[in-house]
Amino acid sequence: ECLCFRDVPSVDVLVWSELPTGAGLGSSAAYSVCLAAALLTACGAISCPLKEGESTARWPEEELTLINSWAFQGERVIHGNPSGVDNAVATWGGALRYRSGKITPLKRVPMLRILLTNTKVPRSTKVLVANVKEKMLKFPAIMNPVLDSIDAISQECQSVLEALPANPSPEHYPVLEELFDINQHHLNVIGVGHPCLDRLCQVTASHGLHSKLTGAGGGGCGITLLRPDTSPLAVEAAKRDLCACGFECWETNIGAPGVTLHSSSSLSAQVLHTLSES
Repeated sequence: ECLCFRDVPSVDVLVWSELPTGAGLGSSAAYSVCLAAALLTACGAISCPLKEGESTARWPEEELTLINSWAFQGERVIHGNPSGVDNAVATWGGALRYRSGKITPLKRVPMLRILLTNTKVPRSTKVLVANVKEKMLKFPAIMNPVLDSIDAISQECQSVLEALPANPSPEHYPVLEELFDINQHHLNVIGVGHPCLDRLCQVTASHGLHSKLTGAGGGGCGITLLRPDTSPLAVEAAKRDLCACGFECWETNIGAPGVTLHSSSSLSAQVLHTLSES
């Protein structure tokens, strides 16, 4: 049931999350978006979209824009000078293109299965960015073409994703896999790789899978593309080998919906149990 208040009453905020914090997965943005949506709904600034008998519902476009703008303020408190891309993805879902500060949603993005692996190697985004900048100043004739190539990979990837049907078949994947590989090599060239990420790529390659770093690099997380025809046995074997390296591994999707209101009856038993214990 959704009670709408003009003023927000005093509240205790209870957070349950499967996302590891500080691993470059945008957990702070996910938190900021959920908090903004909850508080705006509680004080009646936005509607309660959940209708009788529905388990989940999403807010209309203009209300998502309001949620996003408040979430961005939360990100500024946490990060100082964020790009705004993490909170935008958490708000709208799907896939977004970020270029020179401009964020545009991609048309029709299929749901892609991935393995997400946390190497648990800590890194500093600030230090990594500074190192890349230093390399660019030192070797502009070498570094600028590499960055142009990374940009071309992003654009090629965008056109491939937008051309994919909602349920892509295996033959659509080789180009994406090749782009993953080239991108990962480039990221090593600009200095944001790490031996643990090389290991992750080697381990998944031994199972016929393709991986690249995600987030800032220098440790942190990697993503591995899973084809629709990748056998569950191969996925389990890859997970087992990654865990043997001391990494943590989850199977998840890219292109999921953004911020959503759930009725308490639609929450999983695990979440309800965790919340009831707190």
